[in-house]
Amino acid sequence: MDSAKKPEIIECILNELEKVRAQTVLAAKQAYDTATAAENKAENKYDTLGLEAAYLAEGQSRRVHQCEQDILAFKKLPVISFSKDTPIQLGAIIRLLDQDDNEQYFFLGPAAGGLSVSFIEEEQTQICFKLITPLSPIGTALKGLYVGDELELKLSHNTSSYEIMALA
Repeated sequence: MDSAKKPEIIECILNELEKVRAQTVLAAKQAYDTATAAENKAENKYDTLGLEAAYLAEGQSRRVHQCEQDILAFKKLPVISFSKDTPIQLGAIIRLLDQDDNEQYFFLGPAAGGLSVSFIEEEQTQICFKLITPLSPIGTALKGLYVGDELELKLSHNTSSYEIMALA
């Protein structure tokens, strides 16, 4: 992974976040339409479809706002070049090798943890990476480490071992 590709990768992340936002806006509109539809007016105290749809619409509108905040956070993210001598921090693309010799890519970003993003390099190689945040368990464990460092991550009852292979 080349650091020079980072602006393209951030653009790819922004495109994915825009897709999520568009889907969320559509869901919020559908929930609002359901909540305000005349046929969903309560006929008795047990008829709660309109009320439930209103709660859903409110939740979806909050989700739209969160999507917009995520997009803004990535637009403000400075593009930092990393080397083997740079500690992992916000904006790093990290290539890890797990105990089973599987490569995994992560982007330590300011928001949208858990989102998976695919990026196609010039050689038509597809790299899939997962967005993580500094507050996530793996983000916390990686922060401040260097290329060549090893870490163990215990989630629930499972412990996984990783080696940091590269940063970009």
